[in-house]
Amino acid sequence: MYENLGRQPPIYQQGVGPPVYQQGVRPSIYHQPDPLKNAFSGAGIIRDGLGAYGERILGSSTEYVQSNVSNYFSDPQYYFQVNGQYVRNKLKVILFPFLHRGHWTRITEPVGGRLSYKPPAFDINAPDLYIPLMSFGTYVVLAGFTLGLIGKFSPEALSLQFTKGLLGWFLQVLLLKVSLYSLGSGEAPLLDIVAYAGYAFTGMCVAVMGRIMWSYSYYFLMPFVCLCMGVFLVKTMKRILFAEIRSYDSSKQNYALLFMALAQFPFFMWLGVLGA
Repeated sequence: MYENLGRQPPIYQQGVGPPVYQQGVRPSIYHQPDPLKNAFSGAGIIRDGLGAYGERILGSSTEYVQSNVSNYFSDPQYYFQVNGQYVRNKLKVILFPFLHRGHWTRITEPVGGRLSYKPPAFDINAPDLYIPLMSFGTYVVLAGFTLGLIGKFSPEALSLQFTKGLLGWFLQVLLLKVSLYSLGSGEAPLLDIVAYAGYAFTGMCVAVMGRIMWSYSYYFLMPFVCLCMGVFLVKTMKRILFAEIRSYDSSKQNYALLFMALAQFPFFMWLGVLGA
């Protein structure tokens, strides 16, 4: 009764007669190739290849973007690493650049196998954004106070003065950038240029403060701060930013520096017009 349980299914042999059972022998089974499985296998290989290629492209693109961002924007935190001593000394350099007896080049230090500039707290020639932002805010406050003294204060007038200051800052940045590109050096970080352009509001604060204290002093202080800002920019651009240029025309450089210095006079005069 139970003898057939261990037997295999019959093997049919063509032309030999009825099927014959072979005990203990497993019949061979032939598998047909699955074209769908092969297609999916090929798609997996292609997918892996495209993934590796895409990763390589994205990786190189990320490195390229990061390198360009670091070149043009640098680290924003760097520009706020200041202390009280730096702020005092920097204000002296901005307002009295001809009294600065030290060098104008920035100090470097090795960081991660490459040279990097020291932060402003350790280098008087390093640019910062603390003084420009504080000077811009002080300029707006002093402008509003002056408008109140002459009876022209209003929220709209103060807002207009604020917008005028931002526009002036942008024009100063544009002036410095165009000057650098004309001399073949456009690799300076953008925040460096923004910082150097924003130092102009330090002199504007002095001129507006003098106007509040004694109206006639404004006509002496304004040319003085224009001259100081022009000298500061010339020395800074010549010794720091133009250090990247390997070959340049000295006459072209001198003309660009002279134009940069002279442009400070109409720029300051325009910012000094309040309530108009």
